[in-house]
Amino acid sequence: MTEQALPYVEVITQSPHDATVIWLHGLGDSGNGFAPIVSQFQFPSTPNIRFIFPHAPVQPVTINNGMPMRAWYDIKSLNFEDRADKQGVEASAAKVSAMIQQEIANGIPAQRIILAGFSQGGVIALHLANTLDVKIGGVLAMSTYLSHSAVSADRAINGSTPIQMMHGTGDDVVPFALGQHSFQQMEGAGFNIHWKDYAMQHNVCPEQINDIAAWLYQTLEQ
Repeated sequence: MTEQALPYVEVITQSPHDATVIWLHGLGDSGNGFAPIVSQFQFPSTPNIRFIFPHAPVQPVTINNGMPMRAWYDIKSLNFEDRADKQGVEASAAKVSAMIQQEIANGIPAQRIILAGFSQGGVIALHLANTLDVKIGGVLAMSTYLSHSAVSADRAINGSTPIQMMHGTGDDVVPFALGQHSFQQMEGAGFNIHWKDYAMQHNVCPEQINDIAAWLYQTLEQ
């Protein structure tokens, strides 16, 4: 039985596109939540990028009293060590990996594909940075953390792929310390990973939006 593809919304800066950004939202949101951010990006010149914003499946979330909502995985506990449901992470990662493979099949080189994720979406992005079987152009992980994955840049195809983590110092949803610990774990494992923090909570801010645009442009123009 063929696995159902993720629904999504898209924004294309110019057609035909020669690069793709797949951007994963956070818990309870949808692809529509981040789609408007593209209009806020100030690029030196307009790149030909297709932004894909998938919708996570609707499922019950334990910490929210089992309420069904869009989620990339269940959260059964707020403990650092077992916050993310491993099977759910792997299932969503497989769906996102299929989207990447579809873009490649459509003629976009793997190294012209960027994977971005916020909060839960960032967990999937970092998981795929460690487990993808194709080398992509970059990974952007915002206000997020590393799940159960045992990380090793030596074994990962994307060990040298640029990874940018961003986090708010006042984050009250994904604690700042959890994000920093995840960064240090991946840096210690040898990944090409960088960190930047902002005076904000669990959100994005104007300075960060400018930095994201600059990072995307630089990463795709290398």
